[in-house]
Amino acid sequence: MKLPKISVITTSYTMDRFKDITELLDSIQAQTYASIEMVFVVERSPELCHKIRAYADEKSYPNVQILFNQGEWGLSSARNLGIRQASGDIIAFVDDDAILFPDWAEETAKAYAEDSSIVGLTGPILPLWEDESMAWFPREFYWIFSCTYWDWTEPTEVRNGYGTNISFTREGLEKCGGFVTGRGLVNGSRDTSWRMLAGEDLELSVRIRKKTGKRIVYYPEVKAKHKVYHYRYTLRFIIKRAYREGYTKSITKRLYNQDNGDADILATEYALLHHIFSKLLPDILKGFLTNTGLSWRRLRITVTILSCVALGYFWGTLHPGRKNMR
Repeated sequence: MKLPKISVITTSYTMDRFKDITELLDSIQAQTYASIEMVFVVERSPELCHKIRAYADEKSYPNVQILFNQGEWGLSSARNLGIRQASGDIIAFVDDDAILFPDWAEETAKAYAEDSSIVGLTGPILPLWEDESMAWFPREFYWIFSCTYWDWTEPTEVRNGYGTNISFTREGLEKCGGFVTGRGLVNGSRDTSWRMLAGEDLELSVRIRKKTGKRIVYYPEVKAKHKVYHYRYTLRFIIKRAYREGYTKSITKRLYNQDNGDADILATEYALLHHIFSKLLPDILKGFLTNTGLSWRRLRITVTILSCVALGYFWGTLHPGRKNMR
């Protein structure tokens, strides 16, 4: 069984992430799988580009490409540049503030080699809390921090994965043409608009499954950690993130339901909502019998997030915005 070469693509634009980037590079070099390369795309900051290159040289890390994006700025554009320069059979995307488990690449390679029906692969993204006191946060809302809420123990077909830990076959990416631009992080900076369109990975996943007729699968052993910094604990961050999610999903439903065959494109979200009302909320209410303070905290954040998602969804329904986002 021939195992594929994996290219890991990461993008960044700020010196604030340099320490995170070095820790990610260290985790990639510590992989138990040898056929792997790192493609790092930097934009806006020549200093960051220089520092990463110097760090890789100092550590004598092999198979590291450091590119400076001189074209259109933005997350999707930077990823597309990385795709063009990557040499792997499997193209993976990992955030610059993530850390990969040592066997991440080995488990990824085995999954693709053993199942030719897979065009995309994702796995658990576990929160690495800067403040451990935030561990009370309901797992059902880990998506606020770009982490996974699934707790499956067996490989499971999914609609999409998160860009913190997702990969595709090169063949699949070539068939669908890579990422569309104009979503998420645009112009190399954080878009401050409440109606910023996110969902780059969902949009790509819908197209790649349609183009190839193959599956995207969640593998429990393909694990990464995502750093959750203190600024993400703020109520403003959580409210805006939830509102944007609702807005994006409203636009997604309008644009992509027909592309998803007989299934509703938001079936994943409906299942999570059902779980929240049938499992999470009853558990919170039971918790008032033993820990009133914690239960109030969990109830408040649940109501806040659900309300903001609903408001964003409602606004997206009334004001769909751009007509063509593909």
